Amino acid sequence: MDFKNYIFNLFFGLLILVFGACNSRDITKQPTDASENKSFKDTLISINKYLLKENEEHIKKYIERHNWNMKMTQTGLWYEIYEQNGGIKAEKGKIAIIKYSVELLDGTLCYSSEKSGPKEFKIGQGGVESGLEEALLLMRKGDKAHFILPPHLAYGLIGDSKKIPARAIIVYSVELVEVKELK
Repeated sequence: MDFKNYIFNLFFGLLILVFGACNSRDITKQPTDASENKSFKDTLISINKYLLKENEEHIKKYIERHNWNMKMTQTGLWYEIYEQNGGIKAEKGKIAIIKYSVELLDGTLCYSSEKSGPKEFKIGQGGVESGLEEALLLMRKGDKAHFILPPHLAYGLIGDSKKIPARAIIVYSVELVEVKELK
């Protein structure tokens, strides 16, 4: 078994252990050894750091293949606004209407506005990926951009149970068609 599979299996094994412990009927049982808790916590931190680094390497290779000039925010969102039009700024509480496509890093098209129509939602209300909300706050009406959302800003450990697999990194191509005030 290679190191990557070992870490992945260890991570999910620990998750099962944690969820199993949460469902224990004896809620009075307390951890007996602080060093056990610290060791467990250190293992989870180590696994998360490894997964974040692995995701970043995949993203950097993708960016290089596409010759994009992207920047990364503090949360890990990668972005490139390749067409700026100086329109109304997207802000929390406003309604955004976007044309979009969502792909996996391997190029698999998952969703697009060509098939389902433009997406309309209130910025900051949730209901869309947290990475997409963060991305839109970087845009103005008429802008076009590429965004890469690592799993923690997209669909996380479980995917969307439809077209986005577990722990998937997704690529959004977005045109911010309209920004309007909530009526």
